[in-house]
Amino acid sequence: MIPSDPLHQRLARRAEALFPEVQRLRRDLHQHPELSNQEERTARLLADYLCGLGLTVRDGVAGHGVVADLFCSQPGPTVAWRADMDALPIAEPPDKPWSSRTPGVMHACGHDLHMAIALGAARLLQDFQAELAGRIRFIFQPAEEGLPPGQVGGAELMVREGVLTDPPVAAIFGLHVAPMLTVGQIGFCPDIVMAGADRLRLTIHGRQAHAATPHHGVDAIVIAAQILTLLQAVISQGKDARSPAVLTFGTIAGGSRFNILADRVVLEGTLRHHEAKVRTSILAKVHQLLEGLSAATGARAELTSEALYPVLRNDPDLGRQALEILGRHFSPRALVPMRPVMGSEDFAFFAQEVPAFYFFLGTRGPGVESQTLHSPDFDPDEGALTVGLTAAALLLAGLSQAASQSDYLA
Repeated sequence: MIPSDPLHQRLARRAEALFPEVQRLRRDLHQHPELSNQEERTARLLADYLCGLGLTVRDGVAGHGVVADLFCSQPGPTVAWRADMDALPIAEPPDKPWSSRTPGVMHACGHDLHMAIALGAARLLQDFQAELAGRIRFIFQPAEEGLPPGQVGGAELMVREGVLTDPPVAAIFGLHVAPMLTVGQIGFCPDIVMAGADRLRLTIHGRQAHAATPHHGVDAIVIAAQILTLLQAVISQGKDARSPAVLTFGTIAGGSRFNILADRVVLEGTLRHHEAKVRTSILAKVHQLLEGLSAATGARAELTSEALYPVLRNDPDLGRQALEILGRHFSPRALVPMRPVMGSEDFAFFAQEVPAFYFFLGTRGPGVESQTLHSPDFDPDEGALTVGLTAAALLLAGLSQAASQSDYLA
């Protein structure tokens, strides 16, 4: 017997009914945050829950990652959903029953919501296996916030360990909470979503001398100040103004005593860009600038750059299909076009390999001023859980539903 209600309506009703369970999962995860590559309890909770649903579960992927497969009733493509797992070294005020119980660690970037939504989607879609085709893969990724020094992990390692190739994944989805959007809104970018990112380390070598006789030395602090000023000119005047880029230094350290010229200053920062050619051009101009200053001042300046994340782009065809699917349930006013942002995400490593669609989930409640991620004050409205779960279920079912295979992933 064929159900009379369209699938998307039944999925949405089921998502609403699952809110208490998804909220419980979110609060449990929020109370027990773990830093990058330390997500041991988190992985156990995820694996136990998914095993309890009857999914095929593999843990220990790329460290503490968890991969779970839901096999549907008919042959079809494999589509994937990714949720990140790690928290941040931020102390949360203990003002809620579900506040962090781990001193100095907090889910201040919404990964607890991301995981709860993915778990809810697995629970929901399990009830619709008979109407779906192929395989739905849930990828829970550790270490999105950045790797501890000397360690490996994150999305790049998950890709190397075959989460997209065994079996081949036809498409992958992911979301990120967005406190600048209200609950009920879904933000999307047609092409570029987030910036590529480099980590920079600039070391300036001068020569020590008594502060009273600076002409006998080379002051690395003065040269650092000159470099910082000139580097902003590289961003403002050294490239096409229509191509966005950000160059920011967040730390500076140097000198040993108040009356001794510093012989060494170290700065660390980041370069963000939306085009690989802009990155290449800016780094070349920075090296050229440093060479000129070194020759003029007698200092020696060394710049090292580590490419952290590539530019995150949505696949245009998959994006159009995704918006069509979401548009069956959400009103046009709920789907909000957005400009690309200068933040970065290692979901970009997945998007380099297979068609991807990454979007933003509004978490700002009515009457609440916009909050900031990576802040102890980040307090998302849990009404976003139902919206995110509905969107996840619609997208995964829309690509795996047997009747729509000819329309999607063609």
